[in-house]
Amino acid sequence: MAYVLVLNSGSSSIKFQLVNPENSATDDPLVSGLVEQIGEPGGAINVKVNGEKTREELEIPDHTFGLKRSLEIMSERGVGPTDVELVAVGHRVVHGGRLFSEPQLLNDQIISMIEDLIPLAPLHNPANLDGIRVAQQILPDIPHVAVFDTAFFNGMPPAAALYAINNEVASKYDVRRYGFHGTSHEFVSQQVPKLLDKDPMEVNQITLHLGNGASAAAIRGGHPIDTSMGLTPLAGLAMGTRSGDIDPGIIFHLVRQAGMSIDEIDKLLNRQSGVKGISGVNDFRQLRQMIEEEDADAWLAYNIYIHQLRRFIGSYMIALGRVDAITYTAGVGENDSEVRQDALYNLDMYGIKIDDERNESPNRDPREISAADSDIKVFVVPTNEELAIAQKAAHIADEAREAGLF
Repeated sequence: MAYVLVLNSGSSSIKFQLVNPENSATDDPLVSGLVEQIGEPGGAINVKVNGEKTREELEIPDHTFGLKRSLEIMSERGVGPTDVELVAVGHRVVHGGRLFSEPQLLNDQIISMIEDLIPLAPLHNPANLDGIRVAQQILPDIPHVAVFDTAFFNGMPPAAALYAINNEVASKYDVRRYGFHGTSHEFVSQQVPKLLDKDPMEVNQITLHLGNGASAAAIRGGHPIDTSMGLTPLAGLAMGTRSGDIDPGIIFHLVRQAGMSIDEIDKLLNRQSGVKGISGVNDFRQLRQMIEEEDADAWLAYNIYIHQLRRFIGSYMIALGRVDAITYTAGVGENDSEVRQDALYNLDMYGIKIDDERNESPNRDPREISAADSDIKVFVVPTNEELAIAQKAAHIADEAREAGLF
C-alpha cells in the first residue's frame, strides 16, 4: 500500500500525516502528529498511530531535529519511511502568488520561486520552506511536491481578482486577491456534484470554510469566480481572531489618532480582533456557553459573525445567478449546527430550507441538511486538506517517475 507523508511546517511547529491517497475523505490517516514549540522552552512531539497516541516532551532546537525525531518515533512504531511504501512527500505552501496554479515537483528553481514570494506571505512561506529543506535533506530519494493554498483561485476572473487601486502600483507590488484555503474549497467542491448526482461542470455552488480562519468561495462548473480572502488571509469574513473586511481608513485613523505602529495594527487586526476581539474567546464552544449565560459581548460577536457570513452568501448568490448547493466545512462549519441554521435563516423565498433534524444530526459523513423541498441543497462535507495534498502529491510523483526523474 502506497503512502504520502504530508507536511505542514509552521514557524514553531510541524504538522504531519502519513496518508494513503486512495483513502476516502472520512478515513483516518495511518499516522498523524504535531511537533510543538520548536526553538522554544517546553517542546513536545505528539504522534498517533492507528489511534494510539504517544507524547514525548523535550527541547526541540530546530525543524531538522523535530522532523528527524518524529520519523524515528514512527520507525519505532513500525511505520517509518523505510517501513511503508512512501511514494511522495507533500508540502503545504501557503502562497503561490500568480506563479503557481498547480502543484509543483520541488527542485532548486521552484524553491527559488517560492522564496521570491516571501513578501506576500512573510510569516508562512519561510516556515514552509524550512520544512521543505529539512524533509529533502532527510528523505532525498523521495519526490517532494508543493501544494499551494492559493492555487485553486489563480484563474479567477479579473473583475474578482483585482482591486480598484492604481494599476501601476498594483502590478509593481503584486497587489490582487489571491484567496486562501484553496485546497479545502477545491476538495469540498469536488464532493458536492457526487452528492447532487450531477455533472461537475453543471454545478454552481457556494463553499463555506468556517474554522478559526474562515473564507467563502463562489464556484461555477468547478472553477472559482470569487472568494472572500484577498492579498492576505485577513480579508473577508469575521474570523476567530481576524477582523475580516474593514474600511481601510481605519488603519489611517489608528495611526493618526492612536499613534499605533504598523506592527501594532497588524497584531490588532490579525490576532486581537474577530470573535475574540469582541468577546474575549475564539473557540465557538466557549462562545456558545457565554451566550447561554447571556454575555452581551459574546452575543454581539456572534451576530457580527453571522451578519458577515450572510452578506457573502447573498453576494455570491447574485454573482452565480443560479445556485445548486451551499456547503459548510471545517471546524465550525462541520460542528456548529446553530451557525449553519442562523446563516441561512428565513431564506425560504430564495429556495433555501434547512431540515432541523438533519442539521442537528451528529453524523460525521458528508450529508445533506436541507429540507426535501429546498430548491438549493445545503450540505455538510468534512474537509480533508491532508488527503487532498496526498492525492495531488502522489499524482505529481507518478508523473515524475514516468518521466525518469526518480
